[in-house]
Amino acid sequence: MCFVRHGETDWNAARRIQGQIDTPLNATGLTQADAVAADLIGTMFTAIYSSDLDRARTTAGIIDRRLGIGVLLRAELRERHYGIFEGLTYEEAEHRHPGIFRRLSRRDPDCDFGNGESLRNLDRRVRDCITSIATQHAGCSVLVVAHGGVLDIAHRLATGKPLTAPRDFTIANASLNWLTCEDGCWRLESWNVPPSRLATAAARDEPGR
Repeated sequence: MCFVRHGETDWNAARRIQGQIDTPLNATGLTQADAVAADLIGTMFTAIYSSDLDRARTTAGIIDRRLGIGVLLRAELRERHYGIFEGLTYEEAEHRHPGIFRRLSRRDPDCDFGNGESLRNLDRRVRDCITSIATQHAGCSVLVVAHGGVLDIAHRLATGKPLTAPRDFTIANASLNWLTCEDGCWRLESWNVPPSRLATAAARDEPGR
């Protein structure tokens, strides 16, 4: 299973928390998606799944123009819902809601921003979704286009890293990340590989983006 984080948006560039707010790719993001598509030409995917949020859906659509498989949308692949933090920059979120921001920074699994989604619930929906996809396409290769929060859970599923442990791995926009699922056991094959045309590009990797 190849996981691709969506291309860059203007909110990524501004360090603004998107969560489940629908934001489009910017010019850089469109270029990144096209570069991913070029790298994946010739890969024999059985299916392409994508979050139904615009930034992921557009990334998947650009890739599929080269592959011609068709994109299956899954709401379960959406980014985490950041509640009252959505639309704020990280600096604004810390200033306006310092207590909740500390819980976010500590990866408190039950912090749900008052009206958003806890890390524990995100973990459950992502694990259920990608395990279902792996089971449905056993023995095949599948492409999944999603978000940083989704890829964070996938990485932890494959490595056994606890949900509450600090993220010590990068999830760049338009990165290629390969996992294998065999008999229900996940294994990390490669992580955060940039498209070959953009191998020196700077990564923007922060939660909620």
